[in-house]
Amino acid sequence: MGRDMDADAARNLLRTRAQLLDRDVAKSGLRSDPAGAWHRVQRGVYVPRGAVDDLRPQADLRLRVIAAAGQMRGGDAVISHVSAAVLHGLDLSGIAGRPVEMTVAGGRRMSSRPGLTRHLDELGPEDVVTVEGLRCTSVERTVFDVARVASLETGVACADAAARRVAVRERVFDPGAHEEWRGRLRVRAAAASGRRGAARARWVIEFFDGRAELPGESLSRLQLFRLGHRVFDLQVPVEGPAGEVYEVDIGLPEARTFWEFDGEGKYLDEARRSGRTLDEVLLREKRREDWIRGVTQWRLYRGGFRDVATPEALAARLAAFGVAPPTA
Repeated sequence: MGRDMDADAARNLLRTRAQLLDRDVAKSGLRSDPAGAWHRVQRGVYVPRGAVDDLRPQADLRLRVIAAAGQMRGGDAVISHVSAAVLHGLDLSGIAGRPVEMTVAGGRRMSSRPGLTRHLDELGPEDVVTVEGLRCTSVERTVFDVARVASLETGVACADAAARRVAVRERVFDPGAHEEWRGRLRVRAAAASGRRGAARARWVIEFFDGRAELPGESLSRLQLFRLGHRVFDLQVPVEGPAGEVYEVDIGLPEARTFWEFDGEGKYLDEARRSGRTLDEVLLREKRREDWIRGVTQWRLYRGGFRDVATPEALAARLAAFGVAPPTA
């Protein structure tokens, strides 16, 4: 699962090549040597060896973004795309090892390099904000850019996470705020007609759903769509035996089937277990699942990232349970 790291902690770890040489660190210790004392996170920027070994991918990318930003010398480069999404705290998956991304005014000539991708584009004043002391694209611009140039998997997860931030307060979903946000992104997409990735962005804008709580739920819904499913109910409420409400991740009415993304966090993260032992969590989940099946008379199946990595993997998982793709 890995650990998080905030911006202040990241800045406290980072050392430039000049700083290390000034402290009599040998140049040989700054080479790409797995046995060396220092690990390079960006050109000319290092952290102590082992400091990033157990970071979550989001925290690792945030660290590298801060390192890259510290090397910028003036200019108008702005952190953007998936790097900006991480700064905004939008939860994504599949970003391990992704390069830092920046956007530079379209009239300038700047090349990318290993670990740093530079996009040439125009940014309006409303597109640039400051987060954690860094200039980055706004949430709206970030969602649009990720939807345009990243994979559909990343684009949908990013758009879902941003829509949830806009439309869900204390677990209450606001459809009006959700559609107002979609409308704003539609206007942006229409203004970008003909540009690279605009058609992909329009598709993501129509598909996103802020009721998805985790990247794994977003990925599950995308793969189900690729398998032919078109009607989704998200966070389906089922009244429990004591009047509590159980919410099921995805309902497929046409198949009378529930699908739940089964992340490891609910079992392995002690904070999420709320003081319960692993055995207690497993027993609670089993009783919840039995109740949902019994009350609704729907099937309920689960899977993790491996099961939703591709549409074929999910199709095989569902087929093992007797759930066939929708007929044309």
